[in-house]
Amino acid sequence: MSESVSPLGPIDPASVQEAEREKSAPWIVRKLVGSMTGRIVRASWETLRASGTNIICLSPWGDSSPLLLPCIRFRDLAVHTIIAATGGVAAVAAPVMGPVSDVVVSTFGETILVEMGMHVGFDLTAKAANDLVFDGAIKTFVPIHSSRLETTGVKTMTITLKYKHVPEDASLGYYRSGIHRDNSLFANVMDYLAVEKGWFSPYLYASGRRPAIPRSVKPDVIFCHGPFLSGDYRLGETLLAESALVISFSKAPPPPAAPAEQPSSPSHSSLSSLKVPSLTSLSQTFSRSRTPSPEPALTALPPPPQPRRIAVVVLGLKPHRTFWTTSQRPSESVIQYQLLNGCPAVVVPAKLGAPLLAWDTLTLEQLWKVALPVGDGPDVASKDGKFEGIVSVLYDYLDFCVDWERVVLSTDGEQGGDGSGDVQGGDAKADEEKKREAVEAAVKVLVAAAVRSGASKEVKEQIDKERSGIAMWRIP
Repeated sequence: MSESVSPLGPIDPASVQEAEREKSAPWIVRKLVGSMTGRIVRASWETLRASGTNIICLSPWGDSSPLLLPCIRFRDLAVHTIIAATGGVAAVAAPVMGPVSDVVVSTFGETILVEMGMHVGFDLTAKAANDLVFDGAIKTFVPIHSSRLETTGVKTMTITLKYKHVPEDASLGYYRSGIHRDNSLFANVMDYLAVEKGWFSPYLYASGRRPAIPRSVKPDVIFCHGPFLSGDYRLGETLLAESALVISFSKAPPPPAAPAEQPSSPSHSSLSSLKVPSLTSLSQTFSRSRTPSPEPALTALPPPPQPRRIAVVVLGLKPHRTFWTTSQRPSESVIQYQLLNGCPAVVVPAKLGAPLLAWDTLTLEQLWKVALPVGDGPDVASKDGKFEGIVSVLYDYLDFCVDWERVVLSTDGEQGGDGSGDVQGGDAKADEEKKREAVEAAVKVLVAAAVRSGASKEVKEQIDKERSGIAMWRIP
């Protein structure tokens, strides 16, 4: 695994060492906050504090509703620029927070519950689609007009995501590609009123993470570093497993290790050797309070991080019942997630520090207006160049997140293979330029499939075009 860190990571790597540890508030606090009285008091207080501030940022649901706006506390953002591999200077506003520590803390019980709806036209298992971009050699042209990229079915899943923390602000960052003539993150008056960039906000807000997206920014991609929920990993893996097509450039993780055996109960002979504590030791034991302050100690070096992946999917969101407020329940979110069978999921290995979540600010409604190139030739381009621009923006963002040393070019059709089908033999033999070309071709296929989904009657009937787009999950 490469030791390079993604430039999209948090800015201040010195304050928090549990960025991937799920927070848990005391049971009594969660009950009080989630009770009817607590919710009314909290909503009234936040509405009072937030009165009139909807001109500063979007509502937590990603729209302009002034009544549901919570009290906004902008997190510190550090704006800096980075040089993209394709040229140009990209602007990044990353949250000031602790480092991203890739250590997952196991929890008891299920973190998500999945309820499958109707999904006519979907196969029972995901099919590998690596041959769309790679078949032993990089293809001279990308088949964006392939019949396999035609959407004929929509799979809807109702997923309950559980959490144990008290709602707090989400640690958001903003990325704007350097291919724009104006690579400034700050918007003009016309863009100031746009709300499309908040299409993914319900996912965060319903799970207790309040997204405060300023209206004055115009990012290409919005990414989130926390608060971390173990259910995010489970949900990302579920969306990947339920996708109809998968283009994978990363080996599947090894199966989890077997749990350690529980020690056997002591025998009668061992019980006789137990020592009864004296009154002195008992007084020393219970002299402290029930919640003692942590004793100062030297910081231990973190263990080597486990490899992570990034799953990129075309996704639609819908509320549980008509209104988005029905998706936000005490200590859990209930949202309908929709996948399109003509849009492949793309899986790439992730660098250390890659964001937990991210989404392209273009909705499907906007993507449907993009003109595709006519034909699949190697030199064919769209008339206005917007399609190529969208592909370049998304690829530039992924370039800062992908661990290129772990990219695997494979046509064996098995995500969980051991790498025996790797055409280039894995890390050492595969040329990085070929890896980059393959990943960029996969992004091109993904964007083309999203654009072509607008021709599907079923998609237009079932998908909320203003709450759909391209989203990314970091997964094990």
